[in-house]
Amino acid sequence: MATTRLTRRQFVGGAAGVLLSGRLAQAGARRARRPNVLFILADQWRAQDVGYMGNAVVRTPHLDRLAAESVNLTTAVSGCPVCCPYRASLMTGRYPLTHGVFLNDIRLNAEAVSLAQAFNAAGYETGFIGKWHLDGDHRSAFIPRERRQGFKFWKALGCTHNYNNSFYWADEPIRLKWEGYDAIAQTREARRYLREDVKERPFMLILSWGPPHAPYETAPQKYRDMFRPEDIVLRPNVPKELETRAREAIAGYYAHTAALDDCVGQLLETLDETGLADETIVVFTSDHGDMLGSQSAWKKQQPWDESILVPFLLRWPGRLGKKGRTLDMPINTPDIMPTLLGLCGMDVPATVEGEDFSKVLTGAAKPDNEAALISCPSPFGQWTRKVGGREYRGIRTRRYTYVRDLNGPWLLYDNQRDPHQLENLCGKEAYRDLQVRLEAILSEKLEGTKDAFWAGPAYIEKWGVKVDASGTVPYAN
Repeated sequence: MATTRLTRRQFVGGAAGVLLSGRLAQAGARRARRPNVLFILADQWRAQDVGYMGNAVVRTPHLDRLAAESVNLTTAVSGCPVCCPYRASLMTGRYPLTHGVFLNDIRLNAEAVSLAQAFNAAGYETGFIGKWHLDGDHRSAFIPRERRQGFKFWKALGCTHNYNNSFYWADEPIRLKWEGYDAIAQTREARRYLREDVKERPFMLILSWGPPHAPYETAPQKYRDMFRPEDIVLRPNVPKELETRAREAIAGYYAHTAALDDCVGQLLETLDETGLADETIVVFTSDHGDMLGSQSAWKKQQPWDESILVPFLLRWPGRLGKKGRTLDMPINTPDIMPTLLGLCGMDVPATVEGEDFSKVLTGAAKPDNEAALISCPSPFGQWTRKVGGREYRGIRTRRYTYVRDLNGPWLLYDNQRDPHQLENLCGKEAYRDLQVRLEAILSEKLEGTKDAFWAGPAYIEKWGVKVDASGTVPYAN
């Protein structure tokens, strides 16, 4: 798919060039036809835990409504399933070993044209509310304008998971506090922005929540009362010895998701009330999933579907219609930025590595992307697995997961026949030809992203990152 690529210099200077060119009326007309973008980002919400994907225990009526009106990308992949690497890829359209944020709490550099800079150059108002987590190892420090990757409107904090005692910064270095449960307060601010700050120029607003990331037991009481551990239906890949712990964690996790679902409902209501719904692209997704006891693992980083698959809904009634549809083509994190730019009729910066799948979403091109690259360049912290894995590279196709670590092929699953990934087919004679084919796809992906697949310490040394004994970047709250 041919896409125009512009350099960072062209993009950063592009907005001024348009304004000074004497073609203001033409530029204004183009902007008027461009859609708004409301990007809703949850933290650690796995793809399986929404009603529209068949989960009968969670309560997500508003997301189910959104799904009925959206393109539902069922193989949306968090290519490096960790918070900061995902967010850096979202902001740049680049892979972690290019932008350098392959661990948590590394500051994103300014080498690439950012998502906000690209939208700014096209005449958009840009805004960010909530969890940023791209400013390095002091999670609560003031983030000055020059380190906001181009976002103009700003009410954000690096990172906190103390959802009921949560702070943020605006333009001045004066610490402000969200009232109550922060996701609800942040949603209230986003609704105010939609009602009061949206003018004649289009907007691109990111609302970034901290939940449903742990701690799981801190959602508002009315949502915690909705779920009992004994009612939780566990995935078959949760071992018996972890069932009690998993049920307790998932009950709290679902309480967070129910609270966020209500927030989604309020945002959709505000878009309807303001008349913005038809002209606004709404994206709902997450930075990565959560193992929650599956495969005897917890949280993120892992190559299994509970960790790498995220919900991804995209609604644009004015262009895509009001009837939902499902698309199973794999899409990876670096693909989000160019795809949004393509949908908005904008050129893609030359610094972007991801693919523009906007024509696939509109039906103008076939869904021909075969696989998404998944990786864990440098495991850290909660990674406790003793056998297999650690540093890995792999692919997720529509049907298969194939992964190798530094010692060679490690995992192969047929996700159609084995949706809970209970039978590892790697190395079995009957699947030799399939494994060879998947290895060829993986090798092509690694070559295309210039990934030499080193051991984790080599990347830490290359980028000059300071880590502790567990491979974690020490951070201050």
